[in-house]
Amino acid sequence: MGLRSLVPGSSLAALLLLAGCSHAPVGPDYQLPSQALAAQPAASAPFAEAASALYSPEPLPAAWWRLYEDPRLDGLVQQALAHNTDLRQAVANLARARALEAEVAGAQRPSVGVNGGVVMGHKSGLDYLAPGYTPKPEWETAAGLAVSLPLDWFGQLQLQAEAAQASREAAEAATDLARVQVAAGTTRAYAEVCALGLQLRSARRSVQLQDEAVALTQRLHEAGRTGVTDVARAQGQLEHLRAALPPLQARRQGALYRLATLTGALPQALPAGAADCDTPPQLQGLIPVGDGAALLRRRPDVRQAERELAAATARIGVATADLYPHIRLGLSVQSGSPATDFLGSDSVGWSLGPLISWTLPNTGAVQARIAQAEAGTAGALAHFDGTVLTALRETETALNAYARELDRRAALRAARAQEATVADQAQRLYRSGRTGYLPALDAQRALASAEADLAASEAALADDQAQLFLVLGGGWQPEAAAPQAALPPASGLTSPRSPG
Repeated sequence: MGLRSLVPGSSLAALLLLAGCSHAPVGPDYQLPSQALAAQPAASAPFAEAASALYSPEPLPAAWWRLYEDPRLDGLVQQALAHNTDLRQAVANLARARALEAEVAGAQRPSVGVNGGVVMGHKSGLDYLAPGYTPKPEWETAAGLAVSLPLDWFGQLQLQAEAAQASREAAEAATDLARVQVAAGTTRAYAEVCALGLQLRSARRSVQLQDEAVALTQRLHEAGRTGVTDVARAQGQLEHLRAALPPLQARRQGALYRLATLTGALPQALPAGAADCDTPPQLQGLIPVGDGAALLRRRPDVRQAERELAAATARIGVATADLYPHIRLGLSVQSGSPATDFLGSDSVGWSLGPLISWTLPNTGAVQARIAQAEAGTAGALAHFDGTVLTALRETETALNAYARELDRRAALRAARAQEATVADQAQRLYRSGRTGYLPALDAQRALASAEADLAASEAALADDQAQLFLVLGGGWQPEAAAPQAALPPASGLTSPRSPG
C-alpha cells in the first residue's frame, strides 16, 4: 500500500505547494562593492613600470616557465606540481571545504524517519473493560513514517549555502595560490642553483689565474727578479680567493636540498642533472606582463580575498534570519494493529502541517551576532582592498627591480671589461720588469672583484625574473582552460534583502 493511498491527494499537493514557497532572503545582497579598490579604473590600468622595451603587454602564459626553453626546468616544475607537500595540503583543505559545502546543502533536503516493530503479547483485560478477562496473546505490528521538509521562508538555508559555496571557492583560490608559489619557488631554487654554479665557475677561474700568478712570481723570485714579499703577496691573494669557494658551495648545496624538497623528494634525493647546471636560465624575448585588470583576475590571492568577502556578507543574512521563525513542513503516518490487519485502513493515522519553531529571540544577542557579522564583512573588505594594493605594489616593485638590475649588469659588464684590460697590462709590465708586483696584484684583485660582482648580478637577475613571475600570479591555470571569468561587477554591497 503506497503513501498516496494513505494520505489524501489534496494533502500531498499542499505539501508540494508549501515546499516551493519561500520569501526573499534577509540581509545584504552581495555584489562587489563599488567602493572596493578593485573596482577603481586605475587598478585596471597598465603598469607604470612596464613602459619600457623590456616588457610586453601580452597576457602571461599559463606555463610561464616554458619561456626559458629549459627542458630540465620544465620537468622539475611538473614534478613539484605533482608531489609538493604544501600543494597536497592545500588540495586536502579544498576537499574538506567541498565536504562542508555538501553538508550545508544537505540541510535543505527533506529528512525521513522510519520506525517499526513486531511484538508478541496482549493488552490487559481492563483495556477491554472486562475485569478478569485475559485476552489471548497475538502478534502486533507498529510502523511509522515521518517526513520533514525545511521551509526556507527567510532564506537562512540559502544564505548558509551561499557562504559555504564562497568558502569553497576561496579554498579553490588558495589551492591555485599554492600552485603559483610551488612553480615560482621551484624556478627560483633551480635558478639559484645555476647562478651559484656560475659564481663558482667564476671564482674557480679567478683561483686558477691567481695560481698561475703565484707560479710566475715564484719563478721570478728564483731568477732574482723579485723579492720574497711579492711571493707572499701572491700566495695571500690566492688563499683569499680560495676562501670564497666554500660559502658558495654551501649555498649551492642548500639550494639543491631546497629544490629536492620542493619537488616532494627527500633532501638527499637531489634532482638529476641539476647539480651540473652553471648557467642561469635565460628568457627568450620580452616578458609578457599584461595590465592591472589581467593581474587582478589572475592572482589567486585576490580571488581568495574576494570570495572570503562574499562569504562574510552572506553570514550577515544568516545571523539576521535568527530574528524570524524556523518552519519545517511535517508529514507523519503511523500504523498500529494486529499482524493480521497490518496497514489496514482502520489502523493508519496521519498528520500534515507546518512545524514552527520560534523561540522569542533575545534581540540584544541576535543584534550582537549581526553586528559581529557586519564587522567581519568590513574586515573582509579591508583585507580584499589590502590584497589588491599588495598585488599592484609587488608587481610595480618587481618590474622596477628587474629593470634596475639589468642596468646594474650592463655597468658591471663594462667595469669588468675595463678591469680585464688593466689587469692584462699590469701583468705584462710586471713580467717585463717595468713595474713591481703590487700594481699587478691590485689589478688582479680588482678583476676578481669585478668577476664576482658580475656573476652575482646574473644570479640576482635570475631571481628577479622568477620573483616577477611569482607576483604576476601565473602558473595555476590549465593550459587549455577557458578564458578567466572577471570579478563580479561593481555594485552596492549592502542593498538589503527584506522578508516578503
